Formats: sequence, structure tokens, C-alpha cells
Amino acid sequence: MDHKEIANSAVVWALCSVTVAIAFVQALLYIRMAKKTTVTANIDPEVPKKAFRIGLISAIGPAMGVFIVMVGLMTSIGGPMAWMRLSIIGSAGTELTAATLGSTASGAELGGAGFNLTVMAVCWFTMALNGCGWLVVTGLFTPGLEKLRDKISGGDTKWLGVLSAACSLGIFGYLNSGEILKGVGTAIASLTGALSMMALVKFIVPKYPKVMEYSLGISMIVGMACAILYDMV
Repeated sequence: MDHKEIANSAVVWALCSVTVAIAFVQALLYIRMAKKTTVTANIDPEVPKKAFRIGLISAIGPAMGVFIVMVGLMTSIGGPMAWMRLSIIGSAGTELTAATLGSTASGAELGGAGFNLTVMAVCWFTMALNGCGWLVVTGLFTPGLEKLRDKISGGDTKWLGVLSAACSLGIFGYLNSGEILKGVGTAIASLTGALSMMALVKFIVPKYPKVMEYSLGISMIVGMACAILYDMV
């Protein structure tokens, strides 16, 4: 059989569906756990509902980028595997890089000359191996990091909030700086996204507080739109 026929066979679809289904169930369990924690902590039920809406809107932009890369990966590694990998990892660039490294190590071009069943298997293995490290580190060190965070904060919820915010700013600042250095288009996306966020918070949100829930998603879409206009020009 041709490697594309095997990659898109019913058996592979069924096997990949199991992993995606597990991820979906985990998401439902997290939502249920959050609702229980809301009751235990005596938090207003509207708070998690608002957070869910904000997360949903903010995820639209990144999801579009992942979807575009998934369409490209489907032509080389098959629809089921591309769907599964990007459903559980969510990093389009990481998965594309892993597949490319796997094909290059086999002496072939991803989806091009020399790409056969053996090369595709190496790509699959590389993508799976690439994600194992995150799973191992998360499983082994997350409980310890949680205890370390509580110890550093000393039980002070305000200090814990500042610490969490500082960590988030550092992480996303580091990731964003790498994207900015890639070229003018990505720099424009970052800059216009940040400026639109500031404009929304300063001028629009005071008049229409509901917009705050969607401000991050709107800013991301504005940044992407400006980058696309730059590339077109």
C-alpha cells in the first residue's frame, strides 16, 4: 500500500481518535473540577463563566494558526496523525519542526522527494518522542513545583497573584521576543496587537465593560490582520 493510503486508513483514524477522545474527556473533567472548586472556595458562579468565555474567545486566533498548519501536515503525514498531534500538543510550529527533522534525518523532504512509508514512520516517531519530555517533566515535577510556589508565597494570596503574573509575563515575553526577531511581519503583529490591547482597555472598556472579556482575542485578530496586510503590500 502507498504510505498515504496507510496514513489515512480507517485503522489509523480509529487509533488517533482514542487519544483525542481522552484529551476531550480531560477537558470536561477540568471544567467539572473547576466548578466544584468554585463552590468550595465560595466564589461567585459568574467568575468561572466569565473566565470560560474569555478563554474561548482568546483561543480563536491561535486555533486558526494551528488549523492552517494541520492542513499542510495532512498532505505528508496523513490526516489522522496531524489531527491527533495538534489536538494534544497545540503547537503548530513544534509539530512541523519535528516532522521536518524526522524526514531530514531519513534523507528525504517532508512530503516531497523520497518520502515513503519508512520516512513517514520516522516522522511519526519523532513527533511522539518530541512530546514525551513535556509529559515526563509535568508528571514528575508539577506536584513539587506547586509546593514550592506555596512555600515562596507564604500563604499570601496577593503575593501569590503577583508571583503568578510575573511568571506569565516572563514566559510570554520570552516567547514573543523570539517571534519578533523572525521578521518585520511578526514584529508588526506583536506591536499592533499590544497597541490595540492598550487602546481597548483605555478607551473602549471604560464605556463598554463587557468588551474586556474579548479584548485579548480582538487584539490578537488585529495583530494578525495587520501582519497579513503587510505581507500583501
